[in-house]
Amino acid sequence: MNNRVMIIAGEASGDLHGARLVTAMLAKRPELSFSGMGHKELAAVGVTILFDARKIAVVGLAEVFSHLPDILTARKVLRTALKETRPKLLIIIDFPDFNLMLAKYAKKLGIPVLYYIAPQVWAWRPGRVKTIGKRVDRVGVILPFEEEFFRSHGLIADYVGHPLLDSVKSTKTREEFCREQAIDPRHTCIGLLPGSRKKEIASLLPILLQTAQRLQKQSQKQKKQKMVFLLALAATVSEEEIRKNGLDEYGADLDFRIIKENRYDMMAACDAAVVVSGTVTLELALLGTPMVVIYKLSPSSYRIARLLVNKELNHYSLVNLVGGKEIVPELLQDEVNPERIETELSAILHDTKRRDLILQGLEEVRDRMGEAGASEKAADLALSLLL
Repeated sequence: MNNRVMIIAGEASGDLHGARLVTAMLAKRPELSFSGMGHKELAAVGVTILFDARKIAVVGLAEVFSHLPDILTARKVLRTALKETRPKLLIIIDFPDFNLMLAKYAKKLGIPVLYYIAPQVWAWRPGRVKTIGKRVDRVGVILPFEEEFFRSHGLIADYVGHPLLDSVKSTKTREEFCREQAIDPRHTCIGLLPGSRKKEIASLLPILLQTAQRLQKQSQKQKKQKMVFLLALAATVSEEEIRKNGLDEYGADLDFRIIKENRYDMMAACDAAVVVSGTVTLELALLGTPMVVIYKLSPSSYRIARLLVNKELNHYSLVNLVGGKEIVPELLQDEVNPERIETELSAILHDTKRRDLILQGLEEVRDRMGEAGASEKAADLALSLLL
C-alpha cells in the first residue's frame, strides 16, 4: 500500500511549521511515510531529506544566480522522486517560485497538491494567484482574510489558523521580567526591534537609536518616568553587529538592555515598541503590545517594489491587514525618521485615548486570528486529500 507523502520546505520557518504538520499527521495516520526537502526540523520528525534546503534558501537575484546549480539539482532530485515513488500527496510550504515549479510537475503526474502557508500574493505579484489555481488542489492559509481572497479567485482555500497562536505566550509577568533584568517596573520600557537581516540593522538601527535619544530627552524635560530601551537580538544577528551599527555611538547615555532570550516576555513587558514590518508585528499584537510599524527599502528596491505591489492594498503591516483598518501607525520610506517615530511613540505612551484605541484594536486582531491548533487543522486538510 502506498502511504508516501512528499513535503517541501525551503526556509527555516517552513522547516519548523512542516515538522509540526508532519507530527500532527503521523499522530492521526502513523503508517504514513514522509520524504522531501527541508532541514533539521523535518529530519527530526522522521522525514527522509532528499535535498538539504539550506543549499537553496537564498534571497535576492544575485544569490539566486550564484546558487543556480544547487537549485537545478534540487529540482531534478525531487522531480525524479515524484516520478519514481508517486507519493499520494505533495505538500508545499511557502517558497513559491521553486514550489510552484514542482507543483506543476506533480499535477502532470496526477499527484494532489496542498499548499500550506501560501505566498502573500494578495500583496506582491497578485497575478501568481492564477498559477496557484492551476497547479494546486487545496490551499491552507494562515491569515484570516486570505481565505476570502483565494476563494474570490476560484481556489479552494481554508483558514487553518496561524502557527503563532500555538507558540506566542509570555511566561513571566511584567514585574517578574523587570526584576530579572534589574529594571525598576515603574520605568517606561520601549522595545526596539530592527529586524533580523544585516541590511535592516545597518539601515534602521541608527534611526531607532536616535529616536531613543529624542524620547529620553523629552521625558527628562517633562520629568516623566525614566525610560529603558529593550533591544531584541534576533538569532541571525550578533551583538557585535548591533554595536558597530550605532549602539556604541548613540547608546552611551541611554539605558539599553540587549535581550537575547525570552523575547516574548520582553515584548509583553514593553509599554510600546517600534518594529520592522513582518510576522513580528503579529507576535506583538497577540501579546497586546502597542507598536509603531516601520518599513524602509533602498530607493532602487522601493521603485521596483512599487511595480510589484498590489495597488489595492491600503495597509502593509499584518496587524492592520488582519484588523481591516489602521490599528497601529505605519511609517513608510521617508516617514521612517527619528522625529516622526518619536511623535508616534509619544502619542502611544501619553495620549490615553489613542493608546486605548490601539489596545482595543489589538484585541480585535487576536479575536479574528481565532483559536490555536494550526498544525492539527492543516493535518486534517492534508489527510482529506489522500486518495
